[in-house]
Amino acid sequence: MKKIYLDNASTTPLRPEVVAEMTKVLLEDFGNPSSTHSFGRSAKVLIESARKSIAKQINATASEIIFTSCGTEANNWILRSCVRDLKVERIITSKIEHHAVLHTVEMLAKEYGIQVDFVNIKSNGEIDFTDLVELLSQGKKTLVSLMHVNNEIGTVLNLEKAVRLCQAHNALFHTDTVQSIGKTEIDVQEVPIDFLVSSAHKFHGPKGAGFAYIRKNSGLQPIFFGGEQEKGLRAGTEAVHQIVGMAKALDLAYENLDTERTYISELKRYAIERLEIDFPESKINGEETFYNILNVNLPLSEEKASMLLFHLDMKGIAVSRGSACQSGSVKRSHVLAEILDNEEIKKPNLRISFSHYNTKEDIDVLIETLKSV
Repeated sequence: MKKIYLDNASTTPLRPEVVAEMTKVLLEDFGNPSSTHSFGRSAKVLIESARKSIAKQINATASEIIFTSCGTEANNWILRSCVRDLKVERIITSKIEHHAVLHTVEMLAKEYGIQVDFVNIKSNGEIDFTDLVELLSQGKKTLVSLMHVNNEIGTVLNLEKAVRLCQAHNALFHTDTVQSIGKTEIDVQEVPIDFLVSSAHKFHGPKGAGFAYIRKNSGLQPIFFGGEQEKGLRAGTEAVHQIVGMAKALDLAYENLDTERTYISELKRYAIERLEIDFPESKINGEETFYNILNVNLPLSEEKASMLLFHLDMKGIAVSRGSACQSGSVKRSHVLAEILDNEEIKKPNLRISFSHYNTKEDIDVLIETLKSV
């Protein structure tokens, strides 16, 4: 049985070139980057080369890139330091953010008594900018935290508009770009974001590696302590092979961006066409969503819905019902709860997410399997 992987918003397979690069580092460049001997210096050179490479992809300077273990760690660090060290009194976010942001903000409200405001979400899953302007006009020292591409429905934030509004109201701006880095262009000089977060395993790099972009002279401070790694902001011996693999994956992602974006967009269009033909009562959640994410409600009974993912898995097909971080949960999606009515949210929901490794044949097998449920 051929296995079909259509859950690329959850994680992506490593590119072979990334595996080769990481293997070489593991075998040949095992020195501690903090050591002064030749083994350590060689490892340090690899890290700094990776830092420059990643910075170049988003038009940042190398000193503004800090390596972390993942997006969750980076989100926690940035939000917590903004409150603790930059004396942010209020965070504006949305109820459709990843839980790495939502749960952190919730804890900061309990610990520091900060004000938390949630910007309204339109029925199509987009941020209500009129409401954001109203919230920003209140005058407290504010951080706005809004994700670039929603991980469940794929709605895309107009980053430039959000940043300009924050600048006009002297607010800081943080964005989780875990779903978008490597899949679309981001230029932090053109769009002057203060803080940005990414994770390697979403763009065909290794798990356990991520990075934060921290604008120069931000004043951010570490949240745990040890050695002087990462300019004293992120203690702990760097995982050289992970960092090198992440930089290689991002290089390849942008090198192939135009070709792969066109190919994946066509796959998504084809999937929508098949759904419209075979499941005419299905409903796509969100409008003008990101090109590799398709979130759909299916016209299936509640009995069939309960076994849907199991049935697909038995046929070797991997999809999800929202965030992978919650896939074992019986709770309804907090994202869909914001945009669907009570009847719609009861219907079975699938998130299908594509990569350049997928084919139209994969989609045909998925549709035929859904028809047989």
